[in-house]
Amino acid sequence: MRFLPFLIALTTFALMSMGASKVHFRAAASELDLQRFERTALCLDLIQPMEFEVAPDGRIFLIELGGTIKQIDPEKRQATEIGKLTVTTEQENGLIGLALDPDFSSNGWIYLQYSPPDFPGQHVSRFTLRDGMLDLESEKLLFKFQEQRRECCHHAGSMEFGPDGNLYIGTGDNTNPFNDSEGFAPLDQRPDREPWDAQRTSGNTKSYNGKILRIHPEPDGTYTIPDGNLFPKDGSIGHPEIFVMGCRNPWRISVDAKTGILYWGDVGPDAGQDGPRGPRGYDEINQARVAGNYGWPFFIGNNFAYPLIDFASGLIGEPQDPKAPTNRSVNNTGSIELPPAQPAMIYYPSSPSDKFPAMGSGGRTACAGPVYYFDKQLSSSTKFPDAYDATLFAFEWSRSLIYAVHLDDDSQLRGIEPFLPDMRFVRPIDMQFDSNGSLLVLEYGETWGVNPDAKLVRIDYMRGNRKPTAIANSRSNVGREPLDVSLDASDSFDKDGDPLTYRWAAVRNDAPAEKRELGEGVKILASFDQPGVYTIELTASDPSGGSSVTTLPVIVGNARPEVAFVRPKDGDFFTPGQSIDYQLAVRDLEDGTSDADEAEEDGKFLIDSAAGSRISVEAVPAPIANDPNSVVDAPGLELIRKSDCFNCHAVNRLLVGPSFVDIANKYRDQPHQVDASVNRVLNGSTGVWGKVGMLPHLQHSPADVRRMVEYVFSVNADAANPTSVGFRNQLSTTETMGDLRLEATYVDLGRDAIPKLTGMAAVTMRSRHLQAEAANEFAGTQPLGSERAEGKRFMGAIEHDGYLRFGDIPLDGVRAITVSVASAGAGGRIEVRRGSNQGELLGEVQVDVNGDWEAFAEKRIELLPATGRDDVYLVFRNSENRGGLMNIDALTFDTTR
Repeated sequence: MRFLPFLIALTTFALMSMGASKVHFRAAASELDLQRFERTALCLDLIQPMEFEVAPDGRIFLIELGGTIKQIDPEKRQATEIGKLTVTTEQENGLIGLALDPDFSSNGWIYLQYSPPDFPGQHVSRFTLRDGMLDLESEKLLFKFQEQRRECCHHAGSMEFGPDGNLYIGTGDNTNPFNDSEGFAPLDQRPDREPWDAQRTSGNTKSYNGKILRIHPEPDGTYTIPDGNLFPKDGSIGHPEIFVMGCRNPWRISVDAKTGILYWGDVGPDAGQDGPRGPRGYDEINQARVAGNYGWPFFIGNNFAYPLIDFASGLIGEPQDPKAPTNRSVNNTGSIELPPAQPAMIYYPSSPSDKFPAMGSGGRTACAGPVYYFDKQLSSSTKFPDAYDATLFAFEWSRSLIYAVHLDDDSQLRGIEPFLPDMRFVRPIDMQFDSNGSLLVLEYGETWGVNPDAKLVRIDYMRGNRKPTAIANSRSNVGREPLDVSLDASDSFDKDGDPLTYRWAAVRNDAPAEKRELGEGVKILASFDQPGVYTIELTASDPSGGSSVTTLPVIVGNARPEVAFVRPKDGDFFTPGQSIDYQLAVRDLEDGTSDADEAEEDGKFLIDSAAGSRISVEAVPAPIANDPNSVVDAPGLELIRKSDCFNCHAVNRLLVGPSFVDIANKYRDQPHQVDASVNRVLNGSTGVWGKVGMLPHLQHSPADVRRMVEYVFSVNADAANPTSVGFRNQLSTTETMGDLRLEATYVDLGRDAIPKLTGMAAVTMRSRHLQAEAANEFAGTQPLGSERAEGKRFMGAIEHDGYLRFGDIPLDGVRAITVSVASAGAGGRIEVRRGSNQGELLGEVQVDVNGDWEAFAEKRIELLPATGRDDVYLVFRNSENRGGLMNIDALTFDTTR
């Protein structure tokens, strides 16, 4: 497979139809309401997922490249590891194929294709599922074949059962496509170049590589050869297991459960244009009604022929006749005469295809998915509509697209259209329909590697009335009694456009049986006279009886504390490696104030000794402007910050609830606790960590809560950010720190049975040493990459009158700016101006040519005294040579003379 990231260049999709069926197809498609397709995430955070199968009872079995087998409950959306094989993952090897026995419900047999570390090739084995776990001791090795592991690539691996109980196994050509092949057919017969010759595999009748094999597994763990394979059962011409030969990388195969016809996507070579060495690269979607030879490495696409190449001399021979191809390679161990080459059903290059315009353009990794048949008798509100009856769902891993390939009554190609082009699929890698007629799509994620966005999703076609989505918002939902809370359901919506009615109710958490109706309407004002913790329920209903419920908390009887930084101020400088002095002001209606001048006569004065353990300041990295590699929160942490989690939890200290570090330490080696914790967060709990219960969080999806919980479980105390406690103190920094965000948290004392509340404040501090690419605005220059620059980036391509703007700089005490600069071009002058690129001139320096664009050296710009805050501009001047002036890497605002 071509496992490389590609830029996706998509063209406008066009419907490709043929003959009289064009009118029929468009009429059927016009009945579709594409807005009724909805996606639901069933499993997140997978690690290089490869294939999955759906059992008759709805359970989903999924394999990951590293050897893990998982079982997924689609209703609970929970994944459980049920086994792990020892595999090698070098050169795209690993656990690469999965199939469930046709009688899986009764025998529990699972077939796996994997790469053993101690055997140079692939094993196809049968395992038995016992008591919910894969019994590794039950392995029956059905079949194995050797591969070379000296060079990459192409192992395919997909496995599927046909309706007659035959097992189909995809195998790749196991041939290096690079180097002297130049993106065309690898036909290198020079000595010691066997891994570069696909004639030894795909074109070899006595090789199992570059094929789709077909065998019939037997109950005793052996297999027999079914009738109708490509070669005689005695092996006289070729291996009798071969059903299809001439494949390059049949990475995803599919068998039509109704007709028994085999489909596969074959990933083609990389040549971008036709040339003397043959045709450009095409990917193929193939159909085999009977056994056959599909041409590689001698033909591709519509039997476009590759000439034979003498790689020693460079001489180019004649192309072969697809009706009578031969294999005379020195690396061929099989028959010289080969079966006639069959053309592809669909073939397309990287550029737009005139023949199949619906396929678009971009990277190529063709895959074949399932064939869907509409079942009128199936009682399902989510099954795909009849417009997709007799449709092969093909897909593109590199283009992140799915295609509906419509077939006629004889399974001939009728038309192609992109399927849900506005719904984003992140590199689909496998697809299956479940028993309800919904499409399951396995998304591999953005890159060939481990991706945080790998997931399994389900696509449903929602018929009839769809439930509304209730969304509740509130203002003033925390405070002393009597408390008036503004409740707002304006963000709720109905996908059918129906008018909605809203009903509000409140449940006091210590008296859950006593529900109080608050009123009806989009917006209401609810009054609470008694202290307590309440859960507000919003029910949104449509005229057809569909409804949904969401909740939000209200805390009455304790005001949220107010926290503010006295110093430093937002945007102040700090020096990396030196401590930061800070002072906080805290005001709390119940507890008092940290300001002695504001303390009430009754003595409500907060002092450090009483409150030091309840107030802390943490330094976290701040994002860097214009830097794509700047700090970004993990998805789970990002969701946590948007929720109310930090009202009760901190990373590394006790608040109302336990710290994240304590939670992680308790559950780190108990992965089964993830599901239990997800349930507690969603539905609330009491007594797990103390007397104060956790409120329900039904406003979140189970998938989002799982990400949040998994982040908490991953927290490492050793990786905690610098912290300090108290209203006044110092916070340490390291010399490697960039811009910092100081986050202060104060936890009040609570009030009787009312929970403690948290107040927060934050300021962002700048390092005196800034990267040039962190400028808030720039013109006449652009960020570029370099291994010799700090942070691997600098600002280059600087033109006359170009500038960098650094916003809201505290100028008091800044005596000079030191810039790290280089020039192998025109050189010029750097001016420091205040307020605009034409503003007050504070200082300037001449930059001479040093002859090396990346030999950065420091230049000091002395500044006139200035006070206050303002934008500072570095302006570049050279009116005689207006381009290619210099490169600037970093700058330091200096307080010394």
